[in-house]
Parts: sequence; structure tokens; C-alpha cells
Amino acid sequence: MFENIIEVLILSAIQGISEFLPISSSAHLILVSSLYEFKSSSLLIDISLHLGSLFAIIYYFKMDLLDIKNNKRLLSLIIVGSIPLIIVGYVLYSTGIIYELRDVKVIAWATLIFGVVLYVADRNRFDKKISSNLNLRSIFFISIFQILSLIPGVSRAGITITAARILRFNRLDSSKISFLLSIPALSGASFLGLKDIFSQSVEFNYLVIIAILTSFIFSFLTVKFFLIYINRFSMNAFVIYRVIVALILFAVIY
Repeated sequence: MFENIIEVLILSAIQGISEFLPISSSAHLILVSSLYEFKSSSLLIDISLHLGSLFAIIYYFKMDLLDIKNNKRLLSLIIVGSIPLIIVGYVLYSTGIIYELRDVKVIAWATLIFGVVLYVADRNRFDKKISSNLNLRSIFFISIFQILSLIPGVSRAGITITAARILRFNRLDSSKISFLLSIPALSGASFLGLKDIFSQSVEFNYLVIIAILTSFIFSFLTVKFFLIYINRFSMNAFVIYRVIVALILFAVIY
């Protein structure tokens, strides 16, 4: 029992922290699971972790989401910007291609390449803001980049922030766009997982509640402190981290 709780706490920390940082949560979960066999890891726990992150981001942006009257245009753009990822994600998921991408070599190269791309996109100071510059054209551009996040190692947060920075949005608003786009993305992933769960005979237990709650806490704190951090500093620390992780993986693989 105690061992299972510790494992869920570790998985919650990985999910909650890496989901919203530009370092790829799926890659970290896959790699950690390959290094250590989590007895408590299952589809149900995986979905619980994603639900915790989903509830956290909804709670963090609750004022923006509830203020439909003033944010109707923004929320509409976020929904439209999520359609390409949901469509492509569903196709890859239903055909099983998504599982073939879960290869350590793919993760290593994606971690390195898109870390460098993030560095290049983040080099200059830009000042475009969501309130005045986010439109259908820009959200479509970001949504196309977001499709790449289906490849483990790319990072959904990283690639959407990269796309927004290419469009000259400032770091804070680039991150906010990324976080708002995570709501439909996490909802879609959770829906597909729940669909599989209800088609099976799955027993719900106390670990599900722990996974949701702890993932919620880690996710909420990560979003809160990341936005404070990114308002003052560049993405360089995350780029360096990605390069180090990639080099370690290359050393193991080759």
C-alpha cells in the first residue's frame, strides 16, 4: 500500500511538473517507466494524472473561462486552435501509430531538435499580446505546430510556446496561449482514455483519488511559478535541460 502511494506521488510529480514546462511530460513518463517498473502504473492511473492536470489548469484560469462575455473571442480561438490536434491525435490513436512513436531514439532526437528550435525562437524580445494580436491566422499557425506534440519528446507546451514566439508574442502571453490550449488537449486525451476504461472491467480504488489530487497540486504550482519565472527570465534553462537529457539518452542508446 505505502509503496503504491509513493509510486503515484512520483508519477504525479512527473506529470504535473513536466506537462506545463517545455520539457515533454509523455517523454518523461515513458522514460521513467522504462527505467523502473511501477506496480501501480495503469491506464486508470494515467488518466487520473491527466485529469488532475486538467482540473488544475481550469481552476487556474477559472476567471478567464467564466468571463465568457469579455473573453468569448479568445475562448473561441482556443477551441478552433485545438481542432487539428484532436483530429490528428484521434487518427494516430485509433490506428495505433501513436504507440509506435514511443521509441527512445525518437524521444532523444525530438528532445534535442525541438529544444534548439525553442532556443532560436526565444532569442529576441517581442511584445505582441493576446488581447490585441491573437487572431484566427495566428492560432491556426500555432495549432499546426501543436500537432508535433504527439511525438514524445517534442513537448506540447514547448512547441506551442515556440510557435507563439515565432509569431512575436511576448514570453508571458506565449505561455498563457500554450496553457489555454492545453485544456482541450488534456480533455481529448482524458476522453479517449476514459472511453477505453469504460469498455473494460476496471476497478476504481483509493490510488485514483490520490493521483488526481496530487497531480492537481503539482500542476497548479507549476503553472503558477512558471508564469512568474518566465515573466523575468528566458527559456534558456529549459533548453539546457533538454540538451542534457538528450545527450544522456544518446549515451545510453549509442
